[in-house]
Amino acid sequence: MENHQEQSTLHYYRKQMLRFILTYFSLVIPSILQKPIFTALYCNDTDSFTDWAKVIYHGVSLDFTIAGYLMIIPALLLITSIWSDSKYLKKAFTIYNGFAASLLITIFCLNIVLYNFWRFPLDSTPLFYFLSSPKDAISSVSLGFVIIGILVTFVFIHMAYLFLNKCHSLIAITPTYNNKKKIISTIILIIFTGLLIIPIRGGITVSTQNTGTAYFSEKMELNHAAVNPAFSLFESIIKENDFAGQYRFMDNQEANRIMNGLINTSDKGMKTILSTKRPDIYIVILESFSDSVMKTGATPQLAKLAKEGISFENMHANSFRTDRGTLAILSGYPAQPTMSLMKYPKKTNTLPSIGKKLAQSGYGLKYFYGGDADFTNMRSYLVSMDFTDITSDINFPVKDRLSKWGVPDHLVFQRMEEELTEQDKKPRLWVLQTSSSHEPFDVPYHKLNNKVLNAFNYTDDCIGKFITALKKSQKWDNALVIFIPDHLGCYPETIDNFRIYRYEIPMIWTGGAITGPQKIQTYGSQQDIAATLLGQLSIDHSDMKFSKNMLATSVPHFAFFTVPDAWGMAKNGKYVIFNNKNEKVVTKSGNYKSLVPQGKAYLQKLYDDIAAR
Repeated sequence: MENHQEQSTLHYYRKQMLRFILTYFSLVIPSILQKPIFTALYCNDTDSFTDWAKVIYHGVSLDFTIAGYLMIIPALLLITSIWSDSKYLKKAFTIYNGFAASLLITIFCLNIVLYNFWRFPLDSTPLFYFLSSPKDAISSVSLGFVIIGILVTFVFIHMAYLFLNKCHSLIAITPTYNNKKKIISTIILIIFTGLLIIPIRGGITVSTQNTGTAYFSEKMELNHAAVNPAFSLFESIIKENDFAGQYRFMDNQEANRIMNGLINTSDKGMKTILSTKRPDIYIVILESFSDSVMKTGATPQLAKLAKEGISFENMHANSFRTDRGTLAILSGYPAQPTMSLMKYPKKTNTLPSIGKKLAQSGYGLKYFYGGDADFTNMRSYLVSMDFTDITSDINFPVKDRLSKWGVPDHLVFQRMEEELTEQDKKPRLWVLQTSSSHEPFDVPYHKLNNKVLNAFNYTDDCIGKFITALKKSQKWDNALVIFIPDHLGCYPETIDNFRIYRYEIPMIWTGGAITGPQKIQTYGSQQDIAATLLGQLSIDHSDMKFSKNMLATSVPHFAFFTVPDAWGMAKNGKYVIFNNKNEKVVTKSGNYKSLVPQGKAYLQKLYDDIAAR
């Protein structure tokens, strides 16, 4: 008898857990089922079952996230149902199922309909147009189309509603009057509810969930098919900004007048520093490196390369985070004080880039990174910039993911070194992004007592070994290797955002493709790399209006950089850092006054450009 009661108790707990899990996955299924419909409609050149499976596989984490949010209220209702068998509670479940079905299906149907016009997953843009002018928003479609769309939507909503109700009723639980059962069941479901943070956040890694998680293909339609449109919509609403209304320092005419003297995409008077127009290019993006670190002697390999190669002596970091810096380096686009453009795939998709231009010129592209390539939407940006061959943490064995940020630098460099001997039929653009010199600075290497400098020394050691391997691979003679940090430095630890030397970074070009060692004194920042490199390759970069050729005499030379709600400008030994919050100059040197209106106009027109994308 006692054994039977024990089995009955376990059966009761099991049913409570199964009903919770079933309810959650019933909210996942509608998101999954819409993907084949979208794929069939818009991915016309895809008839491979593998591609269809990849769409579902790469998009399911976003589906889990949306289901996690939608599950919060059912979870509370399930907990309440342990203590009450009220008919009003059952009615609440029915009403909520109707709400969830209506929300998901309406968004899915809108996405499928509007994608034909917008060509990007549903976000707040169509919603804004509709709310501001419903008539104009639907003026491009016929009344019959609208009526059919509404009818089809209602049919699918009804089907989804019946499905959710059926799933909820599959597991019937007889009410119990045993308070111990109720208390333990409540604790179990509270724990399950707390665990919803995992799908909501997108896992337990450093990165949080974003639309870039779903990007996997060079075919943008497949990426868009994988994106959950409900997630895309809510993400854009949360992150929506009135870009054109920000940083209005002066009237537009005055801003244009000043800006015309600051931007120039000419290569006239350019100094040639390469011996070939089509070298193999290796860009190494160095986590947090700075001139301050190099002055400590912790980076002997980079110091040696700076003497042997071309050292840009007045280079400045564009911003304070990797997502900003990567976009500045690869797309020649300045970072912003209060937002990250990489979080807006619709806008970054419109940007030019080194990758796109070199791919059009016959280059093969690869990207190597030891961390999570989905962090801050990086994958979606890279794929849209034609970097479809991406090596990240998931491409390494679990045993190699040794640090908080993923795979240590020496293993990432080794992976690229292993591929150096590939017999490419076309020139290559390979980008490697390091991560080990990021806090908490835990590296598999112990040489210096200072933990921070030891991490930089470790990555520097990896650089030296990579250069040795490149020379041995017989690729050196035609190689151009560019070393550039991803953002401003983190050493010394006490440095703040209003010290100019925090933004001073090294940029070193080396390899057999350079004409010889020299020092370049021109002022510039990371967004100027694109125009400088493309100018050397005689590739047009006129669409990169914020990027300046640092080796051309016909353009103005200055550095521009931003941090949260502040900007800075440096030029010919003078500089200024301006705090936007209190609208005051915080740091200055030399005859800086002319830099203030220039920096203001630059930032204002940058946000105008963002708003127009």
